[in-house]
Amino acid sequence: MSVIVVLIIAVVIVGVAVLVSAVKIVRPYQRGLVERLGKYKTTRQPGLTLIVPFVETMQLIDMREQVVDVPPQEVITSDNVVVSVDAVVYYEATDPQRLVYNVADFFTAITKLAQTNLRNLLGDLELDVALTSRDTINTQLREVLDDATDKWGVRVVRVEIQRIDPPTDVVSAMHAQMRAERERRATVTEAQGYREAAIARADGEKQSAVLAAEGRKQSAVLDAEGDAQAIELRAGADKLRLALLGEGEGAAAKARLTGIKDADADQNVLTVEYLTALAKIGDGRATKLVIPAEFSGLLGIVSALGEAANTGERTDEVRPKGGLPIPDSEERVELPPSRGD
Repeated sequence: MSVIVVLIIAVVIVGVAVLVSAVKIVRPYQRGLVERLGKYKTTRQPGLTLIVPFVETMQLIDMREQVVDVPPQEVITSDNVVVSVDAVVYYEATDPQRLVYNVADFFTAITKLAQTNLRNLLGDLELDVALTSRDTINTQLREVLDDATDKWGVRVVRVEIQRIDPPTDVVSAMHAQMRAERERRATVTEAQGYREAAIARADGEKQSAVLAAEGRKQSAVLDAEGDAQAIELRAGADKLRLALLGEGEGAAAKARLTGIKDADADQNVLTVEYLTALAKIGDGRATKLVIPAEFSGLLGIVSALGEAANTGERTDEVRPKGGLPIPDSEERVELPPSRGD
């Protein structure tokens, strides 16, 4: 009885093992590659799937994006500089069947392929171009790897160059060149600053001189206008003063004559006033004198007054005015005979 129980238990265990091996679960990021007796049969999608135990096998293929680290390698650039370069390749499987059956060791194959193409690409570039053209190198390397791995059922998503390390002496020379270039730029910038400052100062001085000249011009114009206005005002004031003086003197003379007339002054008083007016005329600065027509009568009156003032003494001696020359006989004027004669 115990042997039968043991056999039953063994059969149950085998059945459970067979059932477990027949049930497979494919995760969402996987694909199930099913082989029957060593021959490809189908590719199962994510989910629960059953296979025939001992007849079929299923290999799970990860369809997620994977990364391959390309080890550093020595590369000689076109200008004969040895640099150390390493890269990272990102890829994803597109066809599980070709990924399994078309390449034996995908990681080794893509690593060697990336190293070889890195040598080819960097070997055609100079060091300075290689250091400044990483994006171009990444794009070209991705295109090359994508074309090469297409038959392996893989798509290369992107390639990134991690480091490009030149030798130590080259790095020192590059640093020295960089410092020299920065010093040159600093010198040029400083010279440009001095030049712009000098130009700005010259412009400022020019504008200051122009403004000063314009100020002096405006000041001179204003001074001239002020002088002209002052002269005009002074002339007007003098004119008004002379007019007022003339009016005053005329009014005074008129009042005096009116007073003399009202006082019934005789001919002698009028003669004295007339002579006084002639004396004022003679004291002026005029070079010509206008003698009234009745001057001869006046002279007669003057002669009569002279004879009345003298005690009968007469003399024909010419007595010129002080400081004047004695007139010739042709220039002398004969006085009319007095009334007493």
